[in-house]
Amino acid sequence: MDYLINEGYPDAAKNFAKEASIVPSADGEAIQERVDIRNAIHNGDMQLAIERINELNPRILDNDPTLHFQLLRLQLIELIREIVNASGPPSPAAFTPALEFATSQLAPRAPTSPAFLQDLERTMALLIFPSDKLTPQLKQLLDLSLRQTVASQVNEAILSSQGQRREARIRNLVRLRAWAEQRARETKSPELPEKISLGLGFQLDDSADSVMIT
Repeated sequence: MDYLINEGYPDAAKNFAKEASIVPSADGEAIQERVDIRNAIHNGDMQLAIERINELNPRILDNDPTLHFQLLRLQLIELIREIVNASGPPSPAAFTPALEFATSQLAPRAPTSPAFLQDLERTMALLIFPSDKLTPQLKQLLDLSLRQTVASQVNEAILSSQGQRREARIRNLVRLRAWAEQRARETKSPELPEKISLGLGFQLDDSADSVMIT
């Protein structure tokens, strides 16, 4: 239940509560707000995500300039993605939205942190090199998994602003279990099966967009 609530799976939490005959411990509306923001990020709509975050609590981004920068950088990446995915060679005008956004939103923030400056320089390199000539490091910026990473960071920031745990306790337990299993495999324990089920009653997958109740 803790994992489902923290990760923003209201329907799965309701089903779990019903199956276990327990009363849900969280406000469904509050969970849905986080779900809507997460979905906006997963869909590449950073502007909507930022607006919804500010509607929920404007201090979240004010107090976390790194998170704010990551959202804005991802918004720039989405603008660049439109250029990369366009059919045929892009016209000079196609670069204008991305260049204007970088100049107005990211360039003023970049000098405040070496990491910001480096991230901006790497992102702008996507406009310089052809998509088939990008280094693996630059290709990672266009990988959709970056949306999931930023969405998780935003979810944790919202939870923290609401006085809740940034991360479900079960994640720490799973990490501890994985560490123990790895150590056991390193010692080549003969009694260790090839695959060990978590036995949680649901599938826990950081990269998944849903949780399967079993």
